[in-house]
Amino acid sequence: MMKYKILFSIFIGLSFSSFGQKLYEIPANTQSKVISFENPTGEINHGGKENRSAKGHPFEIIKSGEKQILLNLQSSGIIQRIWCTLDERSPEILRAIRIQFFWENSDEPAVDVPLGDFFGVGLGKMASFESSLFSSPEGRSFNCLIPMPFKKAAKIMIINESTKNIKLFYEIDLIEQEHSNEINYFHAYWSRQMTSELKKDFEILPETLGKGRFLGANIGVIADSAYSNTWWGEGEVKMYIDEDTDFPTINGTGTEDYIGTGWGMNTYHNQFQGCLLSDGKKGCFTFYRYHIPDAIYFKQNIRVQIQQIGGGELKIVRDLLKKNVKLEPITISGEKGFIKLYECTPTVSINDPKFTKGWVNFYRIDDYSATAYFYLDKPIHHLPALPNVEYRIKGLLK
Repeated sequence: MMKYKILFSIFIGLSFSSFGQKLYEIPANTQSKVISFENPTGEINHGGKENRSAKGHPFEIIKSGEKQILLNLQSSGIIQRIWCTLDERSPEILRAIRIQFFWENSDEPAVDVPLGDFFGVGLGKMASFESSLFSSPEGRSFNCLIPMPFKKAAKIMIINESTKNIKLFYEIDLIEQEHSNEINYFHAYWSRQMTSELKKDFEILPETLGKGRFLGANIGVIADSAYSNTWWGEGEVKMYIDEDTDFPTINGTGTEDYIGTGWGMNTYHNQFQGCLLSDGKKGCFTFYRYHIPDAIYFKQNIRVQIQQIGGGELKIVRDLLKKNVKLEPITISGEKGFIKLYECTPTVSINDPKFTKGWVNFYRIDDYSATAYFYLDKPIHHLPALPNVEYRIKGLLK
């Protein structure tokens, strides 16, 4: 009987809590607010004042080249939820519109990311999904549930860098309250690497200084057609934390392994990991991993990378080498076991006639983009600026 009482208590605790909050408790000295065009300041007794409160201001048109401030508070609190939708959601639009977050009256944004990518929609391809941090219930909207605390001020802004005018609807749910302890600020960083040198890893998150927590990333890959139908996703995720130099503390075993699947990558969406786009014919993939139950903390700095490594059958890789496609074999597995080509003395080539079949892993070059999410003990991160809109939208699927 005691066992069932314990299990029931655990069930109740899980059912009535969210992000560490017990749903039946009401914190002292808090004020709930929802910011939207119907109440842009969130002030008490100020919602729905237009058109005699009969749906007077549900959206605004943001013209091409214009900025729109969505939130501008001089107070202390926590953003709890962000929702928005647009009347057009093409890949170009979702990459051309940028969303910025500023904390504590800083002139430098903590978040400056293409709108679609920020909300977990890699390569601008909408999908119906739900994860622990983001969702799009029917593939027509954007939701974010990441808690974002601030002590003095918070500002969120949309910039329309597309060539079209857009219709925007939004809500930002928050509570105003004082913070008695030190807080960590939410940050997001977007980058793209369309081409590179062979053997150069893609930086999901460049070196970031400070103390904080890496929340994870959503990543998009456009595979280079020069590599035929070979697999692109053998690269390992590496996290260089604090005193790491040449070698990382955290080292994965493969791309699909990082998001909790294996032997390829088909579409699925789980709380903490998923793949929203898997188009082998067009060579386009988007996937995510959020480190919620498996926290990644850093005390001094962090750098997160993924290798550009793929694989294919021996005959296909040999043919690619004959065509002078940019690649470098690193392992071969098959009849002779798992052979690490960089450790062979004397040097071994996959063209050696003793190899008749097998799987070859090799360095390659593809088009990577990613949004990294993290908390930091300061409101600014000093990472590279968001690339221009032409670079962001180049080569996207229609």
